[in-house]
Amino acid sequence: MATLTLLETTGLSKNFEGLQAVQGVELTIPTGEIRAVIGPNGAGKTTLVSLVSGRLRPSEGTVRFKDEDISSLSAWDRVSRGIVYTFQVTSVYANLSCYENVALAVQRRMMGGLLDRLMLREARVTQGIELALSQVGLTEDTHRRAGDLPYGHQRLLEVAMGLALEPELLILDEPTQGLALDEISNFCELIRAISKRATVLLIEHNMSVVLELAQMITVMDKGMVIAEGPPDEIEQNEEVQRAYLGTNAAA
Repeated sequence: MATLTLLETTGLSKNFEGLQAVQGVELTIPTGEIRAVIGPNGAGKTTLVSLVSGRLRPSEGTVRFKDEDISSLSAWDRVSRGIVYTFQVTSVYANLSCYENVALAVQRRMMGGLLDRLMLREARVTQGIELALSQVGLTEDTHRRAGDLPYGHQRLLEVAMGLALEPELLILDEPTQGLALDEISNFCELIRAISKRATVLLIEHNMSVVLELAQMITVMDKGMVIAEGPPDEIEQNEEVQRAYLGTNAAA
């Protein structure tokens, strides 16, 4: 049976006052895939996922999600359709507890209309919070102030907030940054578990994580896609080695 396309971009471009950050990106991601986007700093990766999530509007091109053109929709309208983006820099509420941070996401998902707001039950909220925190291994930190967590655990809390929104497409931007080696191993297990019920789009500089998790890798440089394929093929691609994986990776 053919795999359904979840996300598709056509000619997607973004200009910032003459700077071409993303140029004509054609991206097709099927349902259930773990897709990694890699490339050197400044390649346009974060701009690309910001266009997909609605944080930025494209200068040209379209974004389609489940065969619907969502190019003009706001970021929140895309969240309500199932696209959730966790940021490269943590966006947790430092003065709130882990429980309260995830509660905001759970309540936002459940509050679809006035009737929902009136009938929202604390037990349902609590269940969603506890599930999300347990999935990322933060159960013991439930009532701890988010700002007191180590940076890596703040990233995990942000993932928990994303999971609480029940995404169909979860976009993770540098999620292993600040994690210890054993935490990275646990994170990889988490992503594999998430991929059983959601498609994952991953921006990640840790190539061991990318090669372990990704089924397909899209490589960007200077705002353009320069290669795409399975991990073993990307590892052997000479253009990718020059742009990112080889001795010129920092250029």
